[in-house]
Amino acid sequence: MKINIATLQLTATEDKNDNLAKTAKKIQEAAEKGAHVICLQELFATIYFCYEENEAFFDWAEEQQGETNLLLAKLAKELNVVIISSFFEKRAKGLYHNSVKVFDAGGADLGLYRKTHIPDDPGFYEKYYFTPGENEYKIFSTKYGEIGVLICWDQWYPEAARLTALKGADFLFYPTAIGWEPQITEDLKKEEYEAWQTIQRAHGIANGLHVVAVNRTGHENGTDFWGGSFISGPFGKVIYQAPHHAEEVAVTTIDLEETEKTRRRWPFLRDRRIELYNNINSRYLDNE
Repeated sequence: MKINIATLQLTATEDKNDNLAKTAKKIQEAAEKGAHVICLQELFATIYFCYEENEAFFDWAEEQQGETNLLLAKLAKELNVVIISSFFEKRAKGLYHNSVKVFDAGGADLGLYRKTHIPDDPGFYEKYYFTPGENEYKIFSTKYGEIGVLICWDQWYPEAARLTALKGADFLFYPTAIGWEPQITEDLKKEEYEAWQTIQRAHGIANGLHVVAVNRTGHENGTDFWGGSFISGPFGKVIYQAPHHAEEVAVTTIDLEETEKTRRRWPFLRDRRIELYNNINSRYLDNE
């Protein structure tokens, strides 16, 4: 089955209404280009507010059925497309998550995934805002296949990709907000981007599936978000890559049958020695 995947790499401002209006317009543009599945960048409705610890930013959080997701459910229904929506979730008073909702073609709410790996670095103070998700890794059964979704910092962890693949994902999506500090050298910028792309392509190779990474672009509060959204195939080939410093709405066709073909030639799942992996849930194995 061939699927048209839309990646929306956009800038954002502090005006949430403007961000929502622009994204809605870009979703319609992607649908007009023939998209079946549309993935938005991490926390697309706002700037990346985790650059500082600021209590006022909690006011941007929404419940699952808030205005952002109501708008996207409506668009998924009207345009008959799957939409992967990243949002700042208010679960209860004082309890917040970095979450993704998936709406099926036709608008059905298929549930959500809450980001499980939460960074805490200069310019990325996410532990101040987000509680780690406690739900298991999951897939979403859509009109266009079984979709696995992880979020940004999750992309560095092969365990998360593996467990999502073992659930039966046909492809893996990573809504993302990652960038460079302006003062670092061009060589280091290149190294960081290549590491980010390589680790995700490796998840695709190890599990024999397509990977779709959708990053924001533009300069925000000391960070140059590096864009570079991409799609890679089940053996790591880059099928599509966005520029670093420009918005882009791209629609890329992938063939889900490539997963079966690749896994037959490279049967990594078959050859796993699961009886030897009992200690994988340890923080560290001391060699004593």
